[in-house]
Order: sequence, then C-alpha cells, then structure tokens
Amino acid sequence: MRHFQRIVGLAAMGVAGVALPVMAAPQYWLDPAGPVAAMQGQLFLLTLYIMLGIFVTVSGILVYTLVRFRERAKASARTGEAGTAARRETAAAAEDELPPQIEGNHKLEIIWTLIPFVLLLIIAIPTVRLSFALAADPGPDALEVRVVGHQWWWEFEYPQLGIVTGNEMRIPVGRPIRLIIESADVIHKFWVPKLAGKMDAIPGRTNQMWLQADEPGIYYGQCAEMCGTHHANMRLRVVALPQAEFDAWVANWGRGPVVEDEAQLAAVERGRMVFETRACYACHAIEGTAARGTAGPNLTDIGSRTTLAAGILENTPENLARWISDPQSVKPGSLMPRVGLSPDELRDVVAYLSSLR
Repeated sequence: MRHFQRIVGLAAMGVAGVALPVMAAPQYWLDPAGPVAAMQGQLFLLTLYIMLGIFVTVSGILVYTLVRFRERAKASARTGEAGTAARRETAAAAEDELPPQIEGNHKLEIIWTLIPFVLLLIIAIPTVRLSFALAADPGPDALEVRVVGHQWWWEFEYPQLGIVTGNEMRIPVGRPIRLIIESADVIHKFWVPKLAGKMDAIPGRTNQMWLQADEPGIYYGQCAEMCGTHHANMRLRVVALPQAEFDAWVANWGRGPVVEDEAQLAAVERGRMVFETRACYACHAIEGTAARGTAGPNLTDIGSRTTLAAGILENTPENLARWISDPQSVKPGSLMPRVGLSPDELRDVVAYLSSLR
C-alpha cells in the first residue's frame, strides 16, 4: 500500500511540476510518522482516489463518444468531376439533417445528480471528523510548546518545563504535543510534513494545533508562508526522543558548560566572559548567566543542537566561528550583526558555546 501511495504522490507532484528528487526528501508528507499526518494523508488519498475515478470515467465516456459517433466519410467511388459533385451534394445533405431531438431522461438526470451528492458526502464525513479531531484538545498528558516565528528563526518555549530553545524542538516519542503558535513580526507558517499539516503564525493572534511522533528520529520542517528575504532558510527540526532521553535532556538543560580538561575549562571561562561583556548578551540568553536577551535565539543548549542559523549550517566549531564572525555572508539580511571579535576572543566564544550541551 505504501508503494502505491508513493506512486500516487509521484504522479501528483509531477502534475504540480515538482522535481522528482523530492520523493527521497525528509519532508515527503505521504510517509507520515505520527497520527495527525497519517489522518491527513488518508483523507487526501481518499479524495484523490475519488477524483481519479471521476476523471477516468468521464474521460473514458468522452473518448468513447468521440470514436463511436465520429463523422464518417461518404465519399463516392466515382472519380473526376462527377465524384466531386457527388461528395458536395452528400455533404450539403448531411448539413441539412438534424440529429434526433431528445426531450430528456428523468431517471438519468436523477442518477447523475445523486452520484456527485454521494461522492461529496463520502468526502465530507471524514473531513468533518478530521476537523473535529484536530481541533480537539489532545488530552491532559499533552506537553505544551509555545512556537514563535521570527524573521528568520523559530523559538520554542516549554511553559511546563521552564525551557526556551530555538530552531530545534525536542519532544518525547508517543506523547501528544500541544502547540501554541504565534508570530513576533510577520505572518509565518509552521510545517513539519511528516508529523502534521501547516498552521499560520499570525501577529497578534494565537493558533493551536497538535502533533505526535510515533518513532524516534529527526523530522524536518520549515516556514511555509513567504515572510521575507530568507523565508526559504527559515528551517526547523523536531527531534523525537525516547521518554528517558527526553527526561535527561530536560534535566541537563541549563546545567552549564561541559568540559573535558583544564585547558578547555580555561578557554570556556574566557569565552563566557567575552559573551557576557560584549554585544552577545544583549540579544541572546543563556541560563545561569547574565545574558538575558530575547532578540535572538536562546543559546542555553546550543552545543547539543545539530544545526546553526535556523538549519543552514551543520553545528561544528568551524561553522559556529564562521556564523559569529560574519553572519551576513551566511544569511544576508539576517538581524545577527557582526560583533567584531578578535581571533582569540572568537576562538574562546566558540569553545564556550560548544560546551553548552
């Protein structure tokens, strides 16, 4: 069944003009990994099958009619002027003939009125049921996460846990997640295709949805609403962890630097001093330090994240140094300024941030 769904998805994307390599992409939405995405995918396939059935039926009748009732030539076997005259007379006579006049067939009219009604009813019932299921509260066990869209990054706040992070949302496997979606500037759209459909993040308005991951893994998402220059680079990841690993992440969040030796500890301490005395602390927050900025992502767990700059760069010391030293070369138009650190200061800040895991 899943192979058939992939074929159907391939055909649908081909009609839409989407490149075929998207079939292997991690945002392939016809390969759901949670109950919300599965329900939405089933409704889409039901609608698609019905529409394909209508298309094949109507197209088949049309082709049969065109072939069966096509005009047939009545040319005479005679040649020369006599044959030409005969053909003209035959054509003129055919033009004067009227086809049989049909007053109508009440039975047929009732049938082809009832068929669309029944098909729409078949689509409407699961659509309404799904709408109520998605709007319903996911239950008292649900973990609440406040999602805030910024140009161009995502903020995730866990009110029940006192945790704030950015661009990577960690969730426990098998537990419903209630999302409170907002925007800090313009309209964004939260979308993690394998877990759930899209939801707008609108300034001054709060929208809600829920999702759940049935299997551990990293699920890719992005903003799906044109929101400015780097809309395409406003990416996110949902990291689904077994409950024990998620609990360990919660327990370790904000514990401070993790170092391996005295030399690294010295560099980390120097980096912390630079971070708290330069412009970094004005925009970013790190739990347990003087940094309390809210203009940029919270960096308390930056060392444990897999990416930087909202999913553009892999989180490595080299990329972190590149991002801090010249963010505009990585993401032109971003609000991250050049701090102007010396090479030694940059190296120490990178060591400090990398230790926050």
